[in-house]
Amino acid sequence: MYLAAVILLSLTGPVFAADKVQPVRMGCGIMTFDTVPGWGLSPEGKSQIGPTHGSVVIDKAGNIYTSADAGVFVFSPDGKIIRRFVDDQHSRIHDMKIRAEADGEFIYGARNANGEGIKFNAETGAIVLKLPFPKESGLTQKAFNPTAIAVASNGDIYLSDGYASDHIFKFDKTGKYLMHFGVKGNELKQFNTAHGMVLDTRYEPARLLICDRNHSPKGRLLHYSLQGEFIGEVITGLGMPTSAAIHGDYVSVPDLQGRVVILDKSNTIMAVLGYNPDPAKGGNYSIPQSQWVEGIFSGTHGSYWDKDGNLYVQDWNMNGRIMKLVRVK
Repeated sequence: MYLAAVILLSLTGPVFAADKVQPVRMGCGIMTFDTVPGWGLSPEGKSQIGPTHGSVVIDKAGNIYTSADAGVFVFSPDGKIIRRFVDDQHSRIHDMKIRAEADGEFIYGARNANGEGIKFNAETGAIVLKLPFPKESGLTQKAFNPTAIAVASNGDIYLSDGYASDHIFKFDKTGKYLMHFGVKGNELKQFNTAHGMVLDTRYEPARLLICDRNHSPKGRLLHYSLQGEFIGEVITGLGMPTSAAIHGDYVSVPDLQGRVVILDKSNTIMAVLGYNPDPAKGGNYSIPQSQWVEGIFSGTHGSYWDKDGNLYVQDWNMNGRIMKLVRVK
């Protein structure tokens, strides 16, 4: 039934009135999901966020934050916008992480086009910390284009310069530069676009899980210690992994070519979601909303799990696409 729906939509084109589009089932086994047609769209069925090249996080209350070129938009679980931070301080955040701290919840962001990391209050949007290029590193700054950010349990911050040097810079919780590691290249311990990064809490001690997007062969994840020491190559063959989000023993990994891969603690593939079989559309930013197909992704860039194991997925897209996938119990 669900596969037939995908095939029919692929042949006839999408219908955007939410009451006419049926949910599409994807995945398998314990990682089976149904899409929520029309989630996050306006009452007229249009995207409300504009071009997307960003991320997704969820706060303790269950509100969903997604970063678009214009800024950060906050949705309720039923897809209504409840607040937004749309200004030149919150624009073009490429990656986000959220963290509950003593004085509230804070979002950490990597702004590649603006060459900085930031930390801001999740409720008010107030910027409380900025991380520019660390001159204390002794490196010559040719460009600084951070693509990913991660935060350790002690507050240390890791900022990946994934669109430039491929160095990963480590700061303490106050923004003081501590060290850097990593170098650009295609060798085992080198990065070729360290595009995504997350604190991998599936293991003790926790470590960094890094998406080495353009490494040859493409599609690998790496583990590094929090001291910047190479631990090992986790998996290869994931296409162009853009980011990663941890949920218990599982991790979701969006692939820019148009799918989300879910791995278990042994880093075995559990499910592949939203696979786009069209090479002209997978990894294509320029797919207008009129050509979106329910249950098929184009350029998956960010994902995040809620407490019930549902997934929110953002596409890299000219009109701005974010989707809710409800996990089938």
